Amino acid sequence: MASNRLLPGKNGGDNNGLEYTSGEILGQPELWMKLWKLVRERANDISGFLTEAKSGSKPHIILTGAGSSAFIGEVLEGQFQKMTRLITKAVATTDLVTHPELYFQEDKDVLLISFARSGNSPESIKAVELAEALCRRVFNLIVTCNGDGRLAGAAGDTRHLTFVLPQEADDKSLAMTGSFTSMLLAGLLISDIDYVREREAEVSLLSKYAQRIFDDYIGPLNDVSQLEFERALFLGSGMMKGVARESHLKLQELTDGKVICKYDSFLGVRHGPMAIINEQTLIAYLFTNNKYASLYDADLVKGIGQGRRPLFSVGIMEDEIPGVDVDLKMILGDGKTRLREEFLPVVSVLPAQILGFLKSVQLGLKPDNPSESGMIHRVVQGVNLYPYMGNADN
Repeated sequence: MASNRLLPGKNGGDNNGLEYTSGEILGQPELWMKLWKLVRERANDISGFLTEAKSGSKPHIILTGAGSSAFIGEVLEGQFQKMTRLITKAVATTDLVTHPELYFQEDKDVLLISFARSGNSPESIKAVELAEALCRRVFNLIVTCNGDGRLAGAAGDTRHLTFVLPQEADDKSLAMTGSFTSMLLAGLLISDIDYVREREAEVSLLSKYAQRIFDDYIGPLNDVSQLEFERALFLGSGMMKGVARESHLKLQELTDGKVICKYDSFLGVRHGPMAIINEQTLIAYLFTNNKYASLYDADLVKGIGQGRRPLFSVGIMEDEIPGVDVDLKMILGDGKTRLREEFLPVVSVLPAQILGFLKSVQLGLKPDNPSESGMIHRVVQGVNLYPYMGNADN
């Protein structure tokens, strides 16, 4: 079993707001291996379901969820489109519920893939109901950490399939950590389900990379957490952009908004968002291992180095990238083996999880529930749902 110690000299069981988050972050390598085995065991069911869903009339895929669960879809959008050759769109349930007519079409079949930690967010249930009401035919694939959630109970006929992750994926803390990475990994494996057995080596390498972060970089990240930064900018390209978005939310919610965070792509940040960089800004670069894309990544880092410099910069990369000058290089690989590009995002979010936890403690907050005002909850509250009135004019 993984240790639940993340802070030097502090233990996850002291009931001072540290009971869950530390252990949930550190338990991810073991969780990923359990998840791979579970997906492998259900591969035939998943493959058969996807084959039927793809054989319909003008089928397309919508990847959905709320908050961090929606960001999973953003990471996976291109991967699903590439592997299934079907038009794929990541749309948050919070958008599907308010404007369903923009995404659901009555003359098309839709494969709605829902990601949910608790499965009890009101928008998640409503999005499924709207799809059923507005689309010609709906196939619901539900990926959830909670088999007892309301969303999991939606699997009632042959056009529904629910995949429940290992129990350890159902985070008890406010911030999604293991639930995010394990649902993301589940989505990756499902997108290429017929080759899930061959992906054991990738998942094993992911776990090794995560352990390297824990062994080599918790100390340096703790030092970073002691710096007086008030802003943070996370950058990533391709699938890494969705990870940058999740990273920015993780640091921001774990610090209760005391650190304001932004995210963008390496190319996109030049178009205005670079204005936030000042002497109180932390920048985190999430580098892809795609050699072509990394040329653009490296150029951006060089450009920032010649302009207004941030307080501190962190680079997360699989292998050393020549010419990249950052204050802290987090090198995950050993130069001998390489992950498939689509798997690297899973482990690249861990530094933000760790930094968010450590900064939360440094600010005197409780990582398990950092919202001092009680404004943010593990399961969203205060959402009223209304009957859909169609596309009538107001």
